[in-house]
Amino acid sequence: MRYKPNSFNLYSDKLIPIDEFIEKVLYHPKAGYYTRKIPFGKKGDFITAPTISNLFSEIVTIWLISCWEKFGKPKSFNFVELGPGDGSFAKVLVNTIKNFPELNEAINIFLYEKSDFLKKTQTNKIKNSKVKWINNFKSIKKGPVIFFGNEFFDAVPIKQFTFFKKDLFEKCYIINKKNGLNETYRKATLKDSQVIKSFKTLRNLKFIEYPKKGFDELNKIIEKISKLNGGIILVDYGYLDIINKSTLQVIMNNKKINIKSLYKYLGNTDITYLINFNLLKEFFLKKKLKVKKIVSQKFFLEKMGIIQRAKILEKKMTQKQKDYMSSTLIRLLHRDLMGELFKVIFAFKSKKNNFLGFE
Repeated sequence: MRYKPNSFNLYSDKLIPIDEFIEKVLYHPKAGYYTRKIPFGKKGDFITAPTISNLFSEIVTIWLISCWEKFGKPKSFNFVELGPGDGSFAKVLVNTIKNFPELNEAINIFLYEKSDFLKKTQTNKIKNSKVKWINNFKSIKKGPVIFFGNEFFDAVPIKQFTFFKKDLFEKCYIINKKNGLNETYRKATLKDSQVIKSFKTLRNLKFIEYPKKGFDELNKIIEKISKLNGGIILVDYGYLDIINKSTLQVIMNNKKINIKSLYKYLGNTDITYLINFNLLKEFFLKKKLKVKKIVSQKFFLEKMGIIQRAKILEKKMTQKQKDYMSSTLIRLLHRDLMGELFKVIFAFKSKKNNFLGFE
């Protein structure tokens, strides 16, 4: 079903910043993309690593187990999945940890989900009393906490800015019945200008993407990590080298569509962008967290033993199963697919520094 801008209260001759526009189109309670359909998998608009292969989820779970050990095997250990999608990762996590009784007893598993629609999908897939759904982090009060987000951060709306001469302007849309969706700019607020200029990563850029809402989310997470110890690991589609232009992408039926066509498909497409991982690192460092070297998904998964795990599994597989596993490994690891395009960052507070997967 296609929606019109009035479904999102968007018809107006006023300027609406990019992040506010994306917020309404993706998360409107009735018409929003994430609040009324399953976007993941072959029948959805994009495929995530946990829906491609259980191997991805198993390897990240093994990494989590190693973290628990690094923190001294605490009797209370918290794990939070940020934006758990269709529940594929959490299902593998729960089933894998059952094989580690001491951790299974200690761990508290929380799923941080904004969409009530997706919560129903997750609860149907995950039947385990240890798993709790949360809207905030107030219930996490004791023990280290590890936050994990796979393609979480790029689902949080972003702001865009550009310089005209020496002044910073924010990119906005004007939406009306006659002309549809039109780009325009307004002078950035003094506060936004000051914050953006405080980041070395953003200096000398003509076009700037700034995840203000994303950083607001991270502030709540960092507050909990700083108090309890722990960390946050994010896996996402992003870059290290400078990209001095818009990275907004509109995804529909597992394909990118022209962003100018967005107006015709409101509520039926995902809107995402590439993560500036050096900016993320600078943000974490400003918040007094340590940050491991940013690595590719290929590097992380191979360091954590995904190839060796696959070889063990294939001993009990049919040829058809082996061929399927091989194709999924290519998808996860090939440099032109997810292997190099996806990056992994881990920011943490701990006396230990030797966490696996990054060196």
